[in-house]
Amino acid sequence: MKKYIFILFLSMQSLMAQVQFEAKLSKTTLGLNERLRIDFVMNVDGDNFNPPSFDGFRVVGGPSQQVSQSWVNGKSSFNKVYTYFLLPTQRGTVTIRQASIEYQGQTYKTTPISVNVTAAVEQPRDPNDTSISVNDALHLVAEVNKTNPYLNEPITVVYKLYFSYNIGITNWRELDKPKYNDFWSQNIDIKQLSAEEGTYNGEKFRYVVLRKTVLYPQKSGKLEIEPLSLDIDVELPTNRRDIFGRVLMTRDNKRVSAGSKVISVKPLPESGKPDDFTGAVGKFDFQVVPSRTTLKHGESTDLDISVTGTGNLKLFNLPKPVVPSSLEMYEPVHTENVSTPLSGMTGKISDKYTIIPQYKGNYTIKPIRFSYFDFAAGIYKTVTSQEIVISVLDGPSAGDKQDIVKENVVVKNQISNSDQFKYIHLKTKLSPTNKKDFFGSTLFYSLLALPLFFIPLLILFKKKKEAIDGDVIGNKLKLNNKLAKKFLSEAKKQLGNKEPFYVALEKSLHNFLKAKLKIETSEMSKEKIRTILSEKNAQTEAIDLFINLTENCELARYAPSSSVAMQQDYDKAVLVISELEKQIA
Repeated sequence: MKKYIFILFLSMQSLMAQVQFEAKLSKTTLGLNERLRIDFVMNVDGDNFNPPSFDGFRVVGGPSQQVSQSWVNGKSSFNKVYTYFLLPTQRGTVTIRQASIEYQGQTYKTTPISVNVTAAVEQPRDPNDTSISVNDALHLVAEVNKTNPYLNEPITVVYKLYFSYNIGITNWRELDKPKYNDFWSQNIDIKQLSAEEGTYNGEKFRYVVLRKTVLYPQKSGKLEIEPLSLDIDVELPTNRRDIFGRVLMTRDNKRVSAGSKVISVKPLPESGKPDDFTGAVGKFDFQVVPSRTTLKHGESTDLDISVTGTGNLKLFNLPKPVVPSSLEMYEPVHTENVSTPLSGMTGKISDKYTIIPQYKGNYTIKPIRFSYFDFAAGIYKTVTSQEIVISVLDGPSAGDKQDIVKENVVVKNQISNSDQFKYIHLKTKLSPTNKKDFFGSTLFYSLLALPLFFIPLLILFKKKKEAIDGDVIGNKLKLNNKLAKKFLSEAKKQLGNKEPFYVALEKSLHNFLKAKLKIETSEMSKEKIRTILSEKNAQTEAIDLFINLTENCELARYAPSSSVAMQQDYDKAVLVISELEKQIA
């Protein structure tokens, strides 16, 4: 008999080992605008198929089911497949979680699969792919005005969506925004989208300008502009008409990408580069203007250094003036009045220095040089300001500086008047107070006897404290109630707000278990909670109440509930935490 049981057991094990359930992908790396096919394949007729949630994807087709069975050389084979078609909704590594089936009382699960989703890619049109294609009715184009600029020379990128006359666009969403690595970028606001007429590949289309961006390359070499990708809902005409003869429309969806662009950036020439060149590229005017050149002692002047024109105004520093040491110069106030149209940055930047002279005389501020690269002419240009002379009419001269210091030292060490201490009285007159001594007074004896009156009060207080300390059960009950209210404080604040209340209540129950049983929330199954509380000598009624409360927290969020019911659940939670605190060891 044991032999037959053993053979039966081996047969069952062999049968279970033959069950196969796996997930198969059409590809493991795909672009954001590509479709993914996933097949859940089993070699048995499993029941209760439960697909994964497909986080990071949108289901555009399926599930479709296919069953096949064959006999070859007397052997039977069975195959069941569930098929889905997915579109990714995000870039990066996305994990498709486990699917499950049940077969002969056993549950079988697939292995999680990771999929690498990249930026949108160019793909040939599949004529048989009608689920996400609208033929050649939609095209997204990135128009770049220049692909071989100098370093810091502006280029523009205009994104246009071309669409044919016989379709309608109902909605569109950005799947992937373009990234401008190694570029300084500025988007130009488009207040309202408007359709215009144009041509694409020689055919007439309508188009909408979606984005305008000005870029300044910050390094030389080949730089890539990653593509803009869109998910577009459209309405397409059909061959059917309604009773009034109007063409019936059908809804469809397409994902389009502008494609990546490669910009070859030329470095600025080394030949003829000035030593004081700080990276200015464009066409500029340079000015150095003082607010005034004739001052009195204590007055100040402002030196305004400004650059006006078109170019990378926000991407370089203005030259600093060099002034004589007798002029005190403060840190500049930098101002920018720059706009960025499609042609590039234009406007004015300036540094304003405040200068205060210390002594009278004439002081010269040397000419200031400003160099920039004119990419239109392909050469470096240098502008030099005029020499500035500041005249200080009065005040101390630089030669008097040492005399002023010496004079100050003499004055500091000189005692000017021998009568400066005359206010101090050198003779003191004493007079008797004739007051009664404190020692032996009524107040003295009253204060001396006062501690005797506190002795009976101290004895009463000590007996009361001993009685309270002797009430072990009462003290533990108070401690338990305090602990329960501590855990339930957040839930009490949310009384009257159903969903926040039950979320806080459930969290407080879990925190109590974490504190008392040293287990994590992920380990809190009903069976494990019941087992651990039983091992800790908790009573069955308290365990059941605790588990019922945790289950009720989840259900009550979505079911009608009144303030009275929430108050009752709160009171139950206070009671069960107090009871469990007393019972568990």
